[in-house]
Amino acid sequence: MGDPFDIVSGIQSVLSPAGPHAAWVAQLSWVMFGAGGLILLLVVVMTALAIFAPAGFRQAVGQRRTVVIGGILFPLVVLAALFLWVLNGSSALVTAGPPGLRVEVVGERWWWRVHYLDPEDRVHMVTANEIRIPTGMPVEFRLRTADVIHSFWVPSLAGKLDMIPGRINSYRFAVDKPGVYRGQCAEYCGEQHAKMAFYVVAMEPAAFEDWYGAQTLPAAEPALASEELGRDVFEANGCGACHTVRGTAADGVIGPDLTHVGSRVSLAAGILPNNRGTLAGWISSAQHIKPGNLMPSFDTLSGPELRALASYLESLK
Repeated sequence: MGDPFDIVSGIQSVLSPAGPHAAWVAQLSWVMFGAGGLILLLVVVMTALAIFAPAGFRQAVGQRRTVVIGGILFPLVVLAALFLWVLNGSSALVTAGPPGLRVEVVGERWWWRVHYLDPEDRVHMVTANEIRIPTGMPVEFRLRTADVIHSFWVPSLAGKLDMIPGRINSYRFAVDKPGVYRGQCAEYCGEQHAKMAFYVVAMEPAAFEDWYGAQTLPAAEPALASEELGRDVFEANGCGACHTVRGTAADGVIGPDLTHVGSRVSLAAGILPNNRGTLAGWISSAQHIKPGNLMPSFDTLSGPELRALASYLESLK
C-alpha cells in the first residue's frame, strides 16, 4: 500500500467522500453552499436596487406585498423544502440494511480502544487506534468513552458522533473503495486533544478476512536474537502491567493491546508513522511527544535495550 501518510494526504475532507454516507453529507454541503450563495446574491442585488434604482422602483419594492413574499414566504418555502429533502435522505441512511460487522470504539486518554464484536456482543478481537473494515459492507460502530466526552469523526466516510460518559451511541456506514482514511476526535477532550487521531483502513473483503483471522491469533514468538532480547526488556520493565500481548504473560488493560502492534499504520494515536525508529522514540520520549498521556518515558533504557525492544514490537504483526 506504500507510505500510508502519502495515501491519506488531502483526503480528510467532507468534500472528498469515499462512501454513501459521506457522499450524502457532501451533496448536502454543496446544496447548502449553492442555495446560500444564490440567496446572498439575491440580497445583494435587492440592496443595490434599493439604493441606486429610480425612486418609483424603490417605492414598488418597498410595498407590504413584496416584504411578505420576500421576507416570509420565500424563506419559509426554501427552508421547508430543504428540511424535507434532508429528512428523507437521512432516513434512508439510518434505515439501511443490517450491518455485516460490528465494532465498538472506546475513547481513552488520548487514544482509541477498538473491539471487534461477535453476534452475541462479546469482544472477539482487540486492537487500537486503527479500524480495518471490508469495502462494500455496512459496519455498525458502537461508541462510548472511558473518561470525558470525545467525538468520533472520519470526514471522508461519515459525519461525527459524540461519545458521552454513561451512554452508548451508534451509527453505521460503508466504504466504497479500499484506502486509508484519517479520523480524529472532534470534541475538545484535554491537553492532547489535537493528537488524538486514528485511521480507518478499508480493504477488499478477502483481504479483510485474512487480516481478521491473523489478528485473532496470539503474538508470534521472536524469530531473531534481538527480538528475544526485546521481549526480555519488555517483561523486565513491567510493560505487561499496562499492555496485553496475547500468548504471553502480559495482560495489562490500561494501555493499547500490543499483540499485533507492528501491523498498524500509525503509532501513538495517529501522530507517528509506525516503524522501528518511531517505536524507539515513542518508548523513550512519550511524555515529550505527547505530554500528559498515561505512557511514561522510558529514558533509562540503554541504546541496545531500546533498539531490541523496538525490534520486538515491530515484529508483532
